[in-house]
Amino acid sequence: MDYYLNIGSNMGDRRDNLYRAVVALTAGTGGSVVSHIVESEPWGFDSDSRFMNTGLWFNSDIDPHMMLDRIHDIERRLGSAAHRDGDGNYIDRLVDIDIVAIDDRVIDTPTLQVPHPHLAERDFFLRPMMELAPNWVHPVTGLTAAQMLSRL
Repeated sequence: MDYYLNIGSNMGDRRDNLYRAVVALTAGTGGSVVSHIVESEPWGFDSDSRFMNTGLWFNSDIDPHMMLDRIHDIERRLGSAAHRDGDGNYIDRLVDIDIVAIDDRVIDTPTLQVPHPHLAERDFFLRPMMELAPNWVHPVTGLTAAQMLSRL
């Protein structure tokens, strides 16, 4: 399966946080591609700290739910606490890893939604996705990342 992830950080050494996440995520894969870094304002909450985000592609046979568990474990090992406060609002974080897409799969469970439900709303998801998979088409909307970005 082709996994497309997005890794973000807005605390500490953001570039190093992204690098450490990429290394942990790609261990044991046959290869990977990392997009350029995109800087952006926080999405969904106010903060003085801008985010750095990068996209990551790799191929893996790991089941998507097991991959999500692996991602959460990597986030914890890298020192990232919860991504939301006690009221459910987004907060600053060392590392945030999201599954953006897996091939042309559609997954809609309580714990995992693929493609990412906010993909079309986040330029920091779409710009790396355009770089990693310019011909990828959203399996529900039929739009490419470039087409979604043009609608923002």
